[in-house]
Amino acid sequence: MPHPVIHVEIRSGDPDATRAFFADLLDWQVASEGAIPGYTFIDTGVPGGPATAIGPRQGAEDEVLFFVAVADVAETLRRAEELGGTIIQPAQEVPDVTFGVFADPQGHKVGVAAS
Repeated sequence: MPHPVIHVEIRSGDPDATRAFFADLLDWQVASEGAIPGYTFIDTGVPGGPATAIGPRQGAEDEVLFFVAVADVAETLRRAEELGGTIIQPAQEVPDVTFGVFADPQGHKVGVAAS
């Protein structure tokens, strides 16, 4: 099964300033409000590109993440941990998607998601 990048997030301590910066720099447009307050989807102007969002931090630091499609988020996180990775955000559900975040053994954070 292929595992494409399906979603990109910028998690920021100041999402409004982050949205304004990327709107000015790259002509990105705020498309719609997401399920989390302050979390918005962004129209990058590329049809068919991965969904892109800017929202509040979900941990101690600002970060940029990409999310990969998987069949089973909990199993993928378990396997990442088995291979020496660390679970950063355990599997959780929001409307229409389950997602989680892990870090590889070198500390690179990657999200996984299933709908």
